[in-house]
Amino acid sequence: MDYVNLGSTGLKVSRICLGTMTYGSKKWREWVLEEAESRPFIQRALEAGINFFDTADAYSTGVSEEILGRALKDFGPSRDRLVIATKVFNPMGDDPNQCGLSRKHIRHAIDDSLRRLKTDYVDLYQIHRFDPHTPMEETLEALNEVVRAGKVLYIGASSMFAWQFAQMLAISDGNGWARFVTMQNHYNLLYREEEREMNPLCASEGVGLIPWSPLARGLLAGSRKANTVRSKTDPFSTTLYGKETSAADQRVVDRLEEISRERGTPPAQVALAWLLHKPGLVAPIVGASKPHHLDDAVASVGVKLSAEEIARLEEPYIPHQIAGLEIVTPKK
Repeated sequence: MDYVNLGSTGLKVSRICLGTMTYGSKKWREWVLEEAESRPFIQRALEAGINFFDTADAYSTGVSEEILGRALKDFGPSRDRLVIATKVFNPMGDDPNQCGLSRKHIRHAIDDSLRRLKTDYVDLYQIHRFDPHTPMEETLEALNEVVRAGKVLYIGASSMFAWQFAQMLAISDGNGWARFVTMQNHYNLLYREEEREMNPLCASEGVGLIPWSPLARGLLAGSRKANTVRSKTDPFSTTLYGKETSAADQRVVDRLEEISRERGTPPAQVALAWLLHKPGLVAPIVGASKPHHLDDAVASVGVKLSAEEIARLEEPYIPHQIAGLEIVTPKK
């Protein structure tokens, strides 16, 4: 496993981050793995040298954090050798203050996440989405407070428009508050719209990229024809990628599989390697529900693509509509 700095910080993280949305409770999503099924993946990730783990309070309404916390306690090295990331924003109950990015919600949410994760601090605390109902200053000051309290080491953001992110960075800088060090955005071979504004902004500001859905819900892993429970029930899979890829996306997948055959390398490894070659890309957040998912992710770190291969992978792409920002905003 290779390790790189998390953005412009001095923190070293593995080039693969294990995402834990898949681990939790089937009461939340039918395709989620329960704890007994989840723990071997976390153990295997640790054995492979992965030290970077991403979760969120909203995943299985807290159960994902609990599973990760227990597994890291049981299988992991000492806390100082782990990098734990979680998120705040999405509803955690029926109460109107159990959602969004208000000072009140952030104050309670971080304490709840720490309790579930069985730790006294998280390395990276991320806003899961942009909250249009809360002043940016309130959110940023609250995040600064949890950093100063020692509950959080660094803060990060997730999918939003580049102009929103630029405003938030400017406000933090103007007030001398902790600033975002990472952007967890939607970025893969089938969706490259972030290359227009967000990625260049992050490069300019020293913000590291840790993209979600790096394999486009399995479409870049050779599983585009799989009739899985998730492909049929996950709202994001059915609304963004659909049951079948579009004609344009199909050409990208075909090119990926062509290069995969030429190299004798699985498509997932090639698709992840393409991301790992991108400037400012720290670590794709990879989910794993089958052993080979994790094996491919780890192996991708050692895959070196030529400039010609990268150009061929990128050539079929055409502009897409903005996607991945659509959210059901909690009502205040």
